[in-house]
Amino acid sequence: MSKETYKNTEVIEASLKKRYARERRFQWMGRVAVSLGFVFLFILMFDIVSKGLPAFTQQQVRITLDLSAENLDVEPGSGVEALEKADYAGAIKESLREMFPEVSSRRDKRELYRLVSMEAEYALRDRLLADPSLLGKREELWLLAHSEAASYLKGQVSREVPEGERRVSDLQMDWLDKLREEGRTRSTFNTQFFTAGDSREPELAGIRAALLGSMFTLMVTFLLAFPIGVSAAVYLEEFAPRNRLTDLIEININNLAAVPSIVFGLLGLAVFINFFDMPRSAPLVGGIVLALMTLPTIIITSRAAIQAVSPSIREAALGVGASHLQAVFHHVLPVAMPGILTGSIIGMAQALGETAPLLMIGMVAFIMEVPGGVTDPATVLPVQIFLWADSPERGFTEKTSAAIMVLMGFLILMNAVAIYLRKRFETK
Repeated sequence: MSKETYKNTEVIEASLKKRYARERRFQWMGRVAVSLGFVFLFILMFDIVSKGLPAFTQQQVRITLDLSAENLDVEPGSGVEALEKADYAGAIKESLREMFPEVSSRRDKRELYRLVSMEAEYALRDRLLADPSLLGKREELWLLAHSEAASYLKGQVSREVPEGERRVSDLQMDWLDKLREEGRTRSTFNTQFFTAGDSREPELAGIRAALLGSMFTLMVTFLLAFPIGVSAAVYLEEFAPRNRLTDLIEININNLAAVPSIVFGLLGLAVFINFFDMPRSAPLVGGIVLALMTLPTIIITSRAAIQAVSPSIREAALGVGASHLQAVFHHVLPVAMPGILTGSIIGMAQALGETAPLLMIGMVAFIMEVPGGVTDPATVLPVQIFLWADSPERGFTEKTSAAIMVLMGFLILMNAVAIYLRKRFETK
């Protein structure tokens, strides 16, 4: 081997070593980036789940209630009408004072009464109305604990924290410890979280109204966005002539996909509410606004799915005598349907998580009643999360994380449905 050839070989080997070293460094940088992403995702999920899990349980306190007519401020042998107006709150307060006779000052009594939720009087009323024979008896009932008392029973509040920095006083902790030692506290699954609407009291707040509001809003969004978006994509891709007008339309569709969502909210406020006088804070308006926001995504993904169909399928259909319309709807669309459905469901999932446009049309209102239709006042799950996150009570902190868990569950479910439909249509 000549000297010049040996030098060239050394140069090539050195160059290869540098190239391989750069490739290894790049691979390690990619691994580190992916690992960091997983670490941050794990931290985020752990924080949400650890804060949200307590919201799926509720604390109850067993109280010995004196259901005498005197305590309920009714006449002996009263009927249903009198029992509906009885003083149930007074009966509960009297029973608490009997359980803790050492409590004498007005301040301590107020703290004692806050051991149970305001919902307790309604639960007692329903129990007595269901069984009027309980009037005049002593009955042991499990009543819902107040959110502040529940936070201590769940272990979220510690005695080590100075009393001035927590909402549960030392006296309340002593009373709750006594009740726990006597077996008068228990933890149950919080079905009320899924069956109740919003409330000013954390222990009574639920997501049912927000869930139904999200369902109605997404229903309107899908019924408008899917057929219009797919039809527009089919026309632009298969039938529209190639000229400046269609080029302008395509550019504007791509630009609309990048417009901030709050702009669509301003459009809905100005056009649908102020001009057309449609109902404010209604799923109908929210669905229309989200449909406008989702349309560009559905059109773009549907066009991409149609473009991915092999030209031979069109040519074969046209070759056996099918019209252009028949070739598109009988052959091209069925093949493109997996991609169209995937893009549409992803667009709907994006709409499910939107908050800003709905805030602009008034869906941020405090809604306790469960909506019965698309024109009833309602809120949606992301807006409900926004409202709870702004509340100072600790009980709403765990409700916020729990609602985020439910929202993420729906998003995962929608993506799983998209994958299932894609696989099923691809198999066909």
